[in-house]
Amino acid sequence: MSLYGSIRMAANSLRANQIALQVVGQNIANAQTPGYIREEVLLSPAPTQRYGGLLLGLGVQLKAVVQKVDNFLEHRLRDAVSDLASSEIQEQTYIQLEGLLNELGETDVSTALNNFFASIAEILNQPESISVRNLAVLQGNTLALQIRRLSQRVLELRSHLNEQVESMADDINRLTEKIRTLNVRIAELEGGDTSRSDAVGLRDQRLAALEELAQLINIRVEEQPSGGVAVYAGGLFLVSEGIQRSVEVRYKTDRGVPAAFIHLEETDSPLEVTAGRLAGLIEARDGVLGEFLDQLNEFSRTLIFEFNRVYSRGQGLNGYTQLLSAQAVRAANVPLNLAGLPFEVRNGSFQVLIHNARTGETKTHQIFVDLNGIGEDTTLQRLASALNSLDGLSAEARLDGKLRIRSESAEQQFAFANDTSNVLAALGLNTFFAGTSAATIHVNSVVQDAPATFAASAGGIGADTQIAVELAGFLDRPLEGKNGASLAVLYDRLISGVAEGSSISRALADGARVFEGTLRGQKLAASGVNIDEETVRLIAFQRAFQASARYIAALAELFEILVSL
Repeated sequence: MSLYGSIRMAANSLRANQIALQVVGQNIANAQTPGYIREEVLLSPAPTQRYGGLLLGLGVQLKAVVQKVDNFLEHRLRDAVSDLASSEIQEQTYIQLEGLLNELGETDVSTALNNFFASIAEILNQPESISVRNLAVLQGNTLALQIRRLSQRVLELRSHLNEQVESMADDINRLTEKIRTLNVRIAELEGGDTSRSDAVGLRDQRLAALEELAQLINIRVEEQPSGGVAVYAGGLFLVSEGIQRSVEVRYKTDRGVPAAFIHLEETDSPLEVTAGRLAGLIEARDGVLGEFLDQLNEFSRTLIFEFNRVYSRGQGLNGYTQLLSAQAVRAANVPLNLAGLPFEVRNGSFQVLIHNARTGETKTHQIFVDLNGIGEDTTLQRLASALNSLDGLSAEARLDGKLRIRSESAEQQFAFANDTSNVLAALGLNTFFAGTSAATIHVNSVVQDAPATFAASAGGIGADTQIAVELAGFLDRPLEGKNGASLAVLYDRLISGVAEGSSISRALADGARVFEGTLRGQKLAASGVNIDEETVRLIAFQRAFQASARYIAALAELFEILVSL
């Protein structure tokens, strides 16, 4: 090897150590930069050269500047980020739902339930007092208001989650477009298969974008030979090197309201997500809150119907002079059990009591409800005709599907008793509660306007308090339609279901946080900058640079001697 060759070899060594020093400086400068991946210089011995009978080395060879990335760890971390985002959304939703229930406060549904049935018990002490009955009506109003308010707030929370799902499409499109752009730039800089160095700054940005996308949806990432990546959501690709496929919002009706879902715009296929914020939002909206609303509505329907079944068999201090059903049928000539009433009507009968206030005489009439499917079943028109045939009453099936009953004389009042068909509770005649769900439950306007009609008696108008006795104990009464469970048990199940779900979601979120933190620590150890280690490398490369410079100086002296000969 000539002196010129030795000088070139030393110059290569200087250049390699200079670049290595620059990489160390880059690492130190970004020691606190979020998302920065430590860089590393790859050095290798240069090929040998034959010099006479000898094989001599040609110094150092600079192969590449690469990132210290554990791709398998990055994959696991993205999965952990997706799981954490999903579980935290559900955890937060349960926390908000528990706050709405406010079971430890004084304005919760359970307190309103207890106060309502306690107010009915007071009627037993003062059966002749209209003000006591009015207090029961007011407590019923409070209970209905609490249930409606809870339903409305849960619906608002569900709507808020739905809005977040709607905004998710823009965020996904923004990130996938960013990844696509970075794919193209990385491929251009790295030169495809011929490149050995990483486009380190751009790769840092792409890793950060992939992790941000993983917070939204669970993804699978596959790096391509060109340096770009393909990103999949389930079986659908969103990015493939320089190609990006957009997503958009689609709507489906869920529980009567539009619910947003994310679909691939090109094929209109729904994104197959099982983790990430999107999956967490959908599960919180349709699973946590949607199922809670289903249970709350079922509880409210049970309260309305079962309470009214008992209440409609009673009479108040006063009877009625006119009454309009709260519920309407779809068609007045269709059997009542097929006419679209919200509650079940069955084969049976009920009694109509017609009381003459002047003479004190009460006449009892039996009205049969025939729904056995044999012959002519009872329709609203036939029911109106049966009532209209009673002396002192007129009844009509109105065009809006409701039943109106009137007394033909101001001296006469009517009441009801012993309904075994549920027709009174289903139509909303002589009932306390009206509505069909948690959002619509309210106290019947008839009893609100005339608290004296509160049905506490079973033996006639103002006769006794037998129905009030049954209603006062209704909270703990086994319900036939609920396999013997009482209203109190049903509400306890509703609350305990939320508490149990909250506990599980909190445990899952805590586990996801710990796991994600562990993986992030592993990533920091593998890809993060350690100042102590970089300082050692700095000293090593500095010494190598100095030695190479001294070697060049020695060669220069030899060259001067050679020239002077």
